[in-house]
Amino acid sequence: MKILPLDPSDQAVVAIPARIGSTRLPRKVLLEINGKPMLHHVIERSQKAELVTKVFVITDNEEVFESVGPTGAKALMSDPECSSGTARIASVIDQLPGGIIINVQADQPVVEPKLIDGIIQKLVNTEADISTPIWQIQTTEQLSDASVVKVVCGHQGEALYFSRSPVPYIRDRKLTEWLDVTEFWGHHGIYGFRRNILKNFDSIPSGRLEDLEKLEQLRFLEAGYCIRTFSTSYKHLSVDNPEDLKFINKLVQST
Repeated sequence: MKILPLDPSDQAVVAIPARIGSTRLPRKVLLEINGKPMLHHVIERSQKAELVTKVFVITDNEEVFESVGPTGAKALMSDPECSSGTARIASVIDQLPGGIIINVQADQPVVEPKLIDGIIQKLVNTEADISTPIWQIQTTEQLSDASVVKVVCGHQGEALYFSRSPVPYIRDRKLTEWLDVTEFWGHHGIYGFRRNILKNFDSIPSGRLEDLEKLEQLRFLEAGYCIRTFSTSYKHLSVDNPEDLKFINKLVQST
């Protein structure tokens, strides 16, 4: 991917919402991977993106806040009652510079810097409100896994719907045959927002579909915003449970 210079109004920053609470993996963001907290890996990978000018961590926890110090990122405190990572970022938007804000999840310690740059370039080169990467689902297990968020897109890559269920539904064929019929796409869970979207976040109502699927991106689709996707070959790797943590540890140690 060719990296193009950004107009000053398009300057981009990464914002990493990081809460300490996790039911499946307590204190997840501070658990060590190859001798460093998971959060530090996310920060360092984000700092390597060529188009990112600054990395911020937004948290409601003093321990997480203090841990950010040695990384060169800037920590900001937020209200513990924020309903989602995006809401957490929106709550401190007046403290964030830049016309483009990239929401990188704190449980993605091997996030690709070039993927972050691609999100930024998609916003610079289109009129989309939000941009996000997608990856091609390869197995029936991935397709049926509710933790793998599926996305259906239009001709220009605009997201039509996100779901935890396999979509689109293929009539008259067994689920095990669906991947032979058409392509299915998973969502990476990283977003690029134009500043004004987060500035006006409180005026965007929580959507019915968002509440049902527990997917915050549906709020924006229901409100009529354009989410532009782009495909990537980078694998979606996040830490959701102890098995994921062991796998990522081995992966990082081997690179």
